[in-house]
Amino acid sequence: MCSSSRPDALSRLTAALDDLAIEDLSGQFGPQLLEGLRDLLAAQNRLAAQLTRRVRECEVTQAPEHDGLKTMQSWLRGHGRLSPPAAARLVRCGRALTQLPAVEEAFGRGAVTAEQVAAIAPVARAENVAAAATQGVDLSGVDAALAEVAATRPYDELRQVVHHYLERLDPDGPEPDPTEGRSLVWSRHADGAVSGRFDLDAVGGEKFLTAIESILQAGRCAGDDRTRAQQQADALVQLADNALASGGLPIMRTVKPHVVAMINVEDLIDPATGPGAARTGFGAVVSAARARWLACDGTVSRVVMGPDGEVLDYGRARRIVPPGLRRAVEVQQRHCVFAGCGAPTHWCDVHHVLEWVLDEGPTSLDNSALLCERHHTKVHHGFRIERDPIGRWHTYRPDGTEILPPAPLPQVADEPNTVWDLDPRDVALAGHTSGAVP
Repeated sequence: MCSSSRPDALSRLTAALDDLAIEDLSGQFGPQLLEGLRDLLAAQNRLAAQLTRRVRECEVTQAPEHDGLKTMQSWLRGHGRLSPPAAARLVRCGRALTQLPAVEEAFGRGAVTAEQVAAIAPVARAENVAAAATQGVDLSGVDAALAEVAATRPYDELRQVVHHYLERLDPDGPEPDPTEGRSLVWSRHADGAVSGRFDLDAVGGEKFLTAIESILQAGRCAGDDRTRAQQQADALVQLADNALASGGLPIMRTVKPHVVAMINVEDLIDPATGPGAARTGFGAVVSAARARWLACDGTVSRVVMGPDGEVLDYGRARRIVPPGLRRAVEVQQRHCVFAGCGAPTHWCDVHHVLEWVLDEGPTSLDNSALLCERHHTKVHHGFRIERDPIGRWHTYRPDGTEILPPAPLPQVADEPNTVWDLDPRDVALAGHTSGAVP
């Protein structure tokens, strides 16, 4: 039976929120706005404390069974529409506060945030409470100290204090398994984009940062106006590209892992962008232009479907760029041919200069160009590359103007007869066969 005061308290809270929603903020100045914001932050903390308390009580009384669910986490995901990490964090905090009354009191009066409680929660794990009891540690004193730190010091300092305490509980114990604290979660949005978060241990994080930074630094080129965040995201995609291209990833159901894009042949041969025309293996919907980009250096299979969705016929998979041709292109071009970029061959796709679908471009050495993932995208969205009669590549913006990278500086050798070290293509452009200087 619910307490009769509960509906009244919640109705008053709802009414107060309604009043806040119609409050006119346009006439308030900085000091007024900031003072109100401080009060709202404290109120948010207090509300989070009550939410955490109720979640704990629901777990203790097995309330989710009333709605046919086994755990409080599953109820929060289904009925509260929380993400799995948020639901798990809320349940953990509720359990932890039973061991930490001082932190719970500070949380209840709004002095401590839900995020701070989550940072403190590991202190109340059963193994850590047992270790504290074995060593004669006064947990109530630790509780009070952490509540004080949380209420008065920055979040990062609180995390350091908690980490230091946990380390001192078992200074000579076995090294923890680094995989226990690792997690990676993501969600796919309606447009197929992916977002998420991850947690890595110190060594795992160092490996990840080293790999990303190496690709990021190697991919820097003149005129790069991407933000640091964009560069890191591109490096992560390139890391996945490299792993997929290497052929060393585990086999998935008898085939090597690969990116799949399914598209109707009418959309594939239509030169229009065709938004929402193709679907990937993991369910994302992409444009026909993006599917044609993927097909530049991929394998194409024909599947004929009946009116009821049954497969009537399927043709052999056709490799657009065979391995031998790719090796020849890599030897000839050595890196991404987009102006100002020098991405290495193993980062690059083989692009058909004349598209093999739209323009019936041949799969040949003369019609192939190495392009890194970023610039392959550019070429399929307005930019253009072409090779002149002497084999030199040119890059053009969507408005038709050419991108002209800075000319390389000649280097002088130390021999008595000085010779300029010129690019052979520069020599051919100048109409000479050597760069000797009298």
